[in-house]
Amino acid sequence: MNVSSEYPLAVIGHIKTPFREKFGIPRQSGLVDVAGVVEMQPGFDKPALFEGLEAFSHIWLSFIFHQCVQQGWRERVRPPRLGGNLTKGVFATRSPFRPNHLGLSVVRLERISVEQGRVRLHVHGADLLDDTPVVDIKPYLPYVDAVDGAVAGFAADRPQPVLQVEYSSQAEEQLRCLPSGQVLKNLITQVLALDPRPAYQKNATTDRVYGICLENCDVR
Repeated sequence: MNVSSEYPLAVIGHIKTPFREKFGIPRQSGLVDVAGVVEMQPGFDKPALFEGLEAFSHIWLSFIFHQCVQQGWRERVRPPRLGGNLTKGVFATRSPFRPNHLGLSVVRLERISVEQGRVRLHVHGADLLDDTPVVDIKPYLPYVDAVDGAVAGFAADRPQPVLQVEYSSQAEEQLRCLPSGQVLKNLITQVLALDPRPAYQKNATTDRVYGICLENCDVR
């Protein structure tokens, strides 16, 4: 019997988030309370497909690291949790540079809506680039997905905020002029407090200025 080695994936939706570029995205889901919306594609947007999902507080999103596909995959990578200087095998990490570029994130499901005939899942805590392709959705089951006594190797502890975030008077004024300025300010504070800079450059003496594109704002 011939078994094909090709298993095509159907993109069932895309998630909309404030993260417009890879730099600055939280390195795991749930670290920043950011809102996102999963917009289902035609053929996968029927309300019947989601019947019963509203009873779950969290869901798993399987997705594609679409901006990393052209760069291929790596056998060994440098996890940020190890300072970016030590390497580990790719299967011992959550690096996006994987053989099939598949990712998995758990997010909080706020509500399900049907707008213009299309189902939308309103979620919180996503660590995904805007317009990331979603290939599957599953409910989170606490009794099996949260394993008592599990060991997490070199990533045992939840990352904590390490920076104090202050705003210039100009930035404060610009935020006040935006309809969602306070929400955006909270998001900026959470993202920057986790220090998104490359781990190997955090202690370097440099005048380099880093920039993050959140929503339509250039944050520096």
